[in-house]
Amino acid sequence: MTTVAYQGEPGSNSATAAHTLYPDASGHPCTGFEQALDAVALGDADLAVIPVDNSAAGRVADVHHLLPESGLFIVGEYFLAIRFDLMGVPGATPDQVECVRSHVHALGQCRKLLREGGWRTLVCDDTAGAAREVAELGDPRHAALAPPAAAGLHGLDVLRAGVEDDPENTTRFVVLSRTPAPAPDPGQPTMTSLFFSVRNIPSALYKALGGFATGGVNLTKIESYQIGAGLNASRFYVEAEGHPDEQRVALALEELRFFSSEVRVLGVYPAHPHRLKGGGRRRPRPGRRRWAPPAADCGRCPRSCGARRGR
Repeated sequence: MTTVAYQGEPGSNSATAAHTLYPDASGHPCTGFEQALDAVALGDADLAVIPVDNSAAGRVADVHHLLPESGLFIVGEYFLAIRFDLMGVPGATPDQVECVRSHVHALGQCRKLLREGGWRTLVCDDTAGAAREVAELGDPRHAALAPPAAAGLHGLDVLRAGVEDDPENTTRFVVLSRTPAPAPDPGQPTMTSLFFSVRNIPSALYKALGGFATGGVNLTKIESYQIGAGLNASRFYVEAEGHPDEQRVALALEELRFFSSEVRVLGVYPAHPHRLKGGGRRRPRPGRRRWAPPAADCGRCPRSCGARRGR
């Protein structure tokens, strides 16, 4: 049986995502993201389902530092609609509540309710864990913000349902494995995730990304973060639409490698259908060039570089 590791307790959003993706798998709850990744790396679990971004709160802290060091590969993605209920012990009412506990992200995504109630807040490691703590306290003055499943698991009453600020609140999860995913079917929408660090030369980032613009490769995400304790070295995380075997993507990666000191493809995997919703956005045709300042042929760039083609 497949074993899937996730951060949090049963009833958490991560547990819901893992169960939805792999309903017949055995869950392996972990106290933190690093422990979930280690479970896969050490063979205690086959896969890990980890949140990386939330539409309201942005990227999940620490995950981008952990992924490149884990030695694992992204083999899939999943978008989960996030719902939070205010829950308390049986018989409790919202008027009795004095303190609301949950994960810091859940508290931040339910600010309107918290302002209306004027309640004290308490940060917990996990949303489902907050629900468990409320059940253990048995005190109507304490409530939790947690996914609907947590109320049933811990015998709590739902005091207010659907209290998230944004009804479109969505979290993106990635699935990680010790081995890369099989190549997606030709023509299937594909995502490529990678990390890179640019060389210490002027305009290195601009030049490194030039091949994606020239080839019409859409970057759905580019984020930077510091490496170690220094403040002068940055690593970049990029997600691109397309497969490295496509010529336009291959040329873009060639140009990226030329101007980078480090490039690592973290995963090539099928794009989730959520990305296609409302997809009226036009994608540039391969070879269609956007304006860029003219550059002379330096003679040292790869053949894919726009400067060599007189961009």
